[in-house]
Amino acid sequence: MVIEKGTLVRWLDDKGFGFIKPEAGKDIFIHISALTGMSRKPIIGDVILYQIGFDTQGKTRAINAKIEGVHQVLTIAPLEPKVRTPVPTTRKLTARPSKPRHKLKLLPVLCFIVTAVFIYSKVSKEQKFIDQVKLLTVKTPAVEKSGQFQCQGKVWCSQMSSYEEAIFYLHNCPGTKMDGDSDGIPCEQQF
Repeated sequence: MVIEKGTLVRWLDDKGFGFIKPEAGKDIFIHISALTGMSRKPIIGDVILYQIGFDTQGKTRAINAKIEGVHQVLTIAPLEPKVRTPVPTTRKLTARPSKPRHKLKLLPVLCFIVTAVFIYSKVSKEQKFIDQVKLLTVKTPAVEKSGQFQCQGKVWCSQMSSYEEAIFYLHNCPGTKMDGDSDGIPCEQQF
């Protein structure tokens, strides 16, 4: 391969690459791995001796590079394309044990917990509703005997004509606003 010569015009030390301005033509990409064995990192203005190579995508890049005038710590043979050859082995290959799948074991447990919480919330809401219905259907003895009251849309104490009527409305009619402290006794200040 032909050895080319150019000047390093850009270098990103934190990224480990830069560009060489050749004596003729477009800038050439160079990676730090092309400068193996150099006693120091490259700096802008260094004269670089390199060969032209191609990356996996077919783009040109500098390979087998060295900085002119800088001592080389290691000498490494020029990079050549690697050809993979099978290496005969004498040891018996065994299957690698599979990793335990803890996440899959956790999924049914998580589904069970979510289902249990959902059912519990439904049952507790139904029980509260049943308790409210029972409370509304409980009748006082005076009201049961009289049988004279009917739900007619009254909701406030000011609309009641007697304490017995207020008790009837509180226990039998929906939406009443006669028991502010929720103690089961309606219209305490009025009657």
